[in-house]
Amino acid sequence: MIRSLLLRAGVPLVGALVALLATAVPAAAHGADAPNGSDYRVGVTGLAPTVDGVDVRTVEAGARLELRNHTDRTVTVLGYSGEPYLQVRPDGVYENVRSPATYLNRTVAGETAVPADADPTAAPSWQRVTNEPVVRWHDQRALWRESSPPPQVGAAPDREHRVRDWVVPLRDGETAVELRGTLDWVPPPDPYPWWAAVALGTLAVGALGLAPAGTVAGRRALAGLGALLAVGGLAAVAVAVGRALDAGADGAGGLLVALLTGQTWALITGLGAVAAGGWALTRHAAADFGLALAGACLALFAGVTNAAVLARSVPPLPWPAQPVRVVVTLILVTGAGATLAGVFRLHAASRAVAEATRRRPTGIGHLRPERAG
Repeated sequence: MIRSLLLRAGVPLVGALVALLATAVPAAAHGADAPNGSDYRVGVTGLAPTVDGVDVRTVEAGARLELRNHTDRTVTVLGYSGEPYLQVRPDGVYENVRSPATYLNRTVAGETAVPADADPTAAPSWQRVTNEPVVRWHDQRALWRESSPPPQVGAAPDREHRVRDWVVPLRDGETAVELRGTLDWVPPPDPYPWWAAVALGTLAVGALGLAPAGTVAGRRALAGLGALLAVGGLAAVAVAVGRALDAGADGAGGLLVALLTGQTWALITGLGAVAAGGWALTRHAAADFGLALAGACLALFAGVTNAAVLARSVPPLPWPAQPVRVVVTLILVTGAGATLAGVFRLHAASRAVAEATRRRPTGIGHLRPERAG
C-alpha cells in the first residue's frame, strides 16, 4: 500500500519538478545583468604596467568587470572607439553620456539602443552615477556575445579552450594602462544525473511522510524531516550569501545590502525553512502544513532559481562548481521532499478526521425507544 501511494502521489509531483527544472534552466541562464551561470570563464590577469591602489576583478560569473580606485588620481576606462567612457575619481564614478559604450554596456547582451547624440568623437559629458570610487560594468571585449560558439569550441565542445586574450584600455591620470584578461570555454556538465538525484532524493525524503502519525516512527520521521528542511534552509542562506559576494558585495554592510536587495527571496525562504524545520523538530502536531509550505518555497525560490548551475560550468558564486551543484541539489531535494512529505501527512490526517467523523455516534439513532403500555 505504501509503495502504491508513493507511486500514485510522488511520481507525478517529482515529474512536475523535473519538468519545471528543464524549462527553468535555459531561461535562468540568460539573465540580463546577473546570469545564473555561464560556460565561459572570464579571468583578469592584471594591469600593465602595474598600478598601485587600483584593484580589478570579475563579478557576476564574469559578466561584469569591477575596478576599485583607492588613490587620489582619476582612472579612466576607454570605450570601443578609444573615447573616455568611465571615470573612477576619488569622489565617485562618472560616465560619459556621449560615449556609445555607456549604452551598449547597460546589459550583458548589449541590446540597448544607442541614442543619436552619442558620438565617440564629441567632447565628454560626465554624469555622476555613484559616490563610491568603484565601478562594475559589462564589457564586450571580455565576453563572448555571438549566438554560435567559437570555431574551436564547435569542433571539440567537450574540451576546454582558450577563446582569446582580451585587453581593456585605461588611463591612470595621463598614463596609458592596459587591463588584461582571458576568456576560456569550459565544457558544461551533464545535467541529467543531477536531475535524477533530485528526483530520487525527493522521493526518499517524501517517503518519510508515510510513517503513521502518533507512532514512534511517525514522531521520529517528523523530527528527521524538520532537520533535513533546516539543513536545506541553511544551504539556501549560504547560496544567497555566495551570490551576493560574487556580485561584488564588500564588507558586512555591503553584504547585508546585497542580501536584502538582490537575494531577498532566497534569504527569506532559507530562513523560513530553518524556522519551519525547527518547529517540526519539536514534533508539534501542527508542523505538517509548515513543512509543506516552507518546503515548496525553498524548492522554488532558492532551488529552481539556482538550478542553472546543474547545467553550467561557471556558477555565479565564488566557490568551485561541483560543491555548488551539490548544495543546490540538497536545496531542491529537501525543499521538494519536505513538500511531498507534508502533503502525505496532511492527507493522512484528513483521512483520520474523516474516518473518526464517520464512526462518531449521531445520538438520535442510539436513543432507546419507549415501550407502549
